[in-house]
Amino acid sequence: MAVNLDKEAYYRRIKRLYGNWKKGEDEFGKVDAIVVSVGVDEEIVYAKSTAIQTWLFGYELTDTIMVFCDTKIIFLASKKKVDFLKQVAVTKGNENANGVPPITLLTREKNESNKANFDKMIEAIRGSKEGKVVGVFSKDKFPGEYMKSWNDTITAEGLEKVDISAVVAYTMAVKEDGELGLMKKAAAITSEVYSKFFKERVMEIVDADEKVRHSKLAESVEKAIEEKKYLGGADPSTVEMCYPPIIQSGGNYSLKFSVVSDKNHMHFGAITCAMGIRYKSYCSNLVRTLMVDPPQEMQDNYNFLLQVEEELLKELKHGVKICDAYNAVLEYMKKEKSELVAKLTKNLGFAMGIEFREGSLVLNSKNQYKLKKGMVLSISLGFADLVNKEAKKDEQKKYALFIGDTIQINEEDAATVLTPVKKKIKNVGIFLKEEDGDDAEELLGKGARSAALLADRTRNEMTAEEKRRAHQKELANHLNEEAKRRLTEQKGEQQIQKARKSNVSYKNVSQMPREKDIREMKIFIDKKYETVVMPVFGIATPFHIATIKNISMSVEGDYTYLRINFFVPGSSLGRQEGNIFPNPDATFVKEITYRASNLKAPGDTSVPSTNLQNAFRIIKEVQKRYKTREAEEKEKEGIVKQDSLVINLNRSNPKLKDLYIRPNIAQKRMQGSLEAHTNGFRFTSVRGDKVDILYNNIKHAIFQPCDGEMIIVLHFHLKNAIMFGKRRHTDVQFYTEVGEITTDLGKHQHMHDRDDLYAEQMEREMRHKLKSAFKNFIEKVETLTKEQLEFEVPFRDLGFQGAPYRSTCLLQPTSGSLVNTTEWPPFVVTLDEVELVHFERVQFHLKNFDVVIVYKDYSKKVTMINAVPVNSLDPIKEWLNSCDIKYTEGVQSLNWTKIMKTIVDDPEGFFEQGGWSFLDPESEGSCAEEDSESEMEDETFNPSASEEEEEEEDSDEDYSSETEDSNYSASVGSEEESGKDWDELEEEARRADKESHYEDEDTSAVNNSSSSNNKKRKVRPSASRSGPSKKKRRS
Repeated sequence: MAVNLDKEAYYRRIKRLYGNWKKGEDEFGKVDAIVVSVGVDEEIVYAKSTAIQTWLFGYELTDTIMVFCDTKIIFLASKKKVDFLKQVAVTKGNENANGVPPITLLTREKNESNKANFDKMIEAIRGSKEGKVVGVFSKDKFPGEYMKSWNDTITAEGLEKVDISAVVAYTMAVKEDGELGLMKKAAAITSEVYSKFFKERVMEIVDADEKVRHSKLAESVEKAIEEKKYLGGADPSTVEMCYPPIIQSGGNYSLKFSVVSDKNHMHFGAITCAMGIRYKSYCSNLVRTLMVDPPQEMQDNYNFLLQVEEELLKELKHGVKICDAYNAVLEYMKKEKSELVAKLTKNLGFAMGIEFREGSLVLNSKNQYKLKKGMVLSISLGFADLVNKEAKKDEQKKYALFIGDTIQINEEDAATVLTPVKKKIKNVGIFLKEEDGDDAEELLGKGARSAALLADRTRNEMTAEEKRRAHQKELANHLNEEAKRRLTEQKGEQQIQKARKSNVSYKNVSQMPREKDIREMKIFIDKKYETVVMPVFGIATPFHIATIKNISMSVEGDYTYLRINFFVPGSSLGRQEGNIFPNPDATFVKEITYRASNLKAPGDTSVPSTNLQNAFRIIKEVQKRYKTREAEEKEKEGIVKQDSLVINLNRSNPKLKDLYIRPNIAQKRMQGSLEAHTNGFRFTSVRGDKVDILYNNIKHAIFQPCDGEMIIVLHFHLKNAIMFGKRRHTDVQFYTEVGEITTDLGKHQHMHDRDDLYAEQMEREMRHKLKSAFKNFIEKVETLTKEQLEFEVPFRDLGFQGAPYRSTCLLQPTSGSLVNTTEWPPFVVTLDEVELVHFERVQFHLKNFDVVIVYKDYSKKVTMINAVPVNSLDPIKEWLNSCDIKYTEGVQSLNWTKIMKTIVDDPEGFFEQGGWSFLDPESEGSCAEEDSESEMEDETFNPSASEEEEEEEDSDEDYSSETEDSNYSASVGSEEESGKDWDELEEEARRADKESHYEDEDTSAVNNSSSSNNKKRKVRPSASRSGPSKKKRRS
């Protein structure tokens, strides 16, 4: 099959090369012809000669000599390659070939001399311009007799050689759209391999405490690119490493790309990783530093390094000299942290393309080349030989920080990062939980690790609880101090209660209507001014519709009655309206009743009561219209005016289609698309409705995946409410369903039904597809906003059941909130706004308890979460403790409305009495508690007299039953029972024997004894009531 050559790309690029040569800038002005000769050398990966071939033809052509003269181009190659090059040599009928010098193809002879062909090429060079100087790539030296004989020919001819590597590199540095596409793909693959393989592998190694050598880990990364799942759909044959991955840790760092990973074991400190992937001959590069339990100083230095990179990205623009960008970054560092300037890497990156590193376009203080739009650079900056002051081991004492990205130069904006792998501390820091068993582990060695852990298990669990209590005690002290300070600051800002809006019907008499009904002393409704004009003592008196509370009409006999009730001080105005009148001391009319006859008098055109009936109907209409308008105005009240959305007309904007919005814009739910623009999102429904959400108005952006859920959700909890659908909303979400929410139970189903299995498989694929689409959208948005907007993902493992509203749902913590977004209405609590959390009804015999969330803003109503299972109590405590939130617990339900009102009314008094410590039973000093333990017991359990009697009665009964069962001969219980002794009883027994003719006296005695014993049992309760002291005597 013939190999195709992209002719259009060749013509475009050869024209660019000749265009720059004719301008005669730098070395181009010195040369009369350009010679590019490529031999065979398997060891050479990057060479300018092979790069220009790939750039022009898309392939490397070994054993090929190219001579570019002023008016013609000569290629000397083997027969196969000449056939391939004929595609561009024949220019007939191709308009793009206009202006391109004609090509002469020479077929290489089998003997090594090729003298005839060499002579033709030398002749062409002599005929080009002055024919004395040839431009070559002096660093490219290929072995073999063929190349040697050609180089000897040039030398023998006395032609002067000039290195044109830099000027050709500058010509090739500006990438076309096709090249940029390939480099973006290469960068995306590098990012995937790093995120999904390398980072995950390092996490596994740290978790399992494995010993893995740097070189072995680097080899595993090289093998990973053979697996399609990391290549984002690319063909593995088109993907290769730009260089072997460089992994360094444990104090030995060299922040260059020419080093190789050593054979030392990976140390859990600062782990630098550099990797670059080449896709279809185009390179990319990525550098990250992972940190295990970094001390604060290391974190500060790392954050500063990120700031330096941001500064560099701002400087790298079209038309800026490389040295100027470098010096600007250096100046920034001197101003912010001058002590780190000496630790900075010597250069900050280089241009990249078909060759990994372009030596003539390195970012340093001497490079005079200007950046151009479309260039792609690999920026890499780091701090070497930093000292860890908290280190105990030798390998921890020195560390380095190294970050790098593949970037694209833009016209005016800062450079675009093509490797959007997150690099903030929270994304690259691995924070391990401290365990008490660590020291023991080091002493005992790895073999005794499990035994040591088992031995310490109980002690560790106990200390974890103690640690939690100690931490909570610290939080309690801090909480009261912080709350007291905050309330004293807010003391001056007293809330002004809003007066009820005064509605004036007519500002002057001229506005009063002159209607016939008014003159006839009938009720008249002025719709324009929303006023009811009523006759009061023969005078037409206007009342604004807002003053009317309600109206009622009734018919009694021959009369119709219309009763009008008005708002007056003391009457309830509704929950939100307050009870304030502009002038409460005025005289108010509470109600007016009008009566009219239902009988038509002779000469009347209509029944008198018609006026009241019409008035009743019209007043209701006007009242409804007024209330609707007021409700709309109230919704708009306090709405903060948002900035206008800046529409980005670029078609490649992040976009999600086929989403539903909650709450609905109209009564019926509608699908639409969500698109990210320059400063916010825009949702456009299929009907054309638009909802704009600006990035700066989003408090929490939450992504709820579809794992274990029937919908996949993007939820936005806003700082300020927005209006749509005539209502204000602070929570807006976009979702799509991922499966059948309803199932037909009437359908006969079989577990191995082929259709059902297929449907399940399709649903699994659908879930995976949707999750990938949403994640991709989120990553693009975070890159677009430069991570100013970050999406939180709920931690399902930490979730617990609860009922914040009417139904029970799964509440899940995120990094900054507690949320439930799958049910409606949604539940979102910002953790930074929480003062403390109180658990109510925590008792052993109850299965559920309630959670009360108190906010730092005491005027805000507390949030209640009911019916939380008691087995979630410990996990919730652990989570709150890790978030530095104070929690308390109690057995009773409290009246929080009264508590919060008391605090707001008298904050000083509240904190003088101990503040929030009233919720915590353990807060009154642990030492005092230990000293007076018996006292506390008495105080804690102090039953009343009646309870004491009952208690003793019960214990006496228990006690008596025990003794009577164990001792067959019953003891004397009371005065009433102790009438007869054993002698008298025996005498009675003998008499009974004689009467019944029994001979066995002993048996009779025993029988009688047991019968008396039974008798005693029956009267036992009365004995216990007579006095508890008998019990003690008997024992």
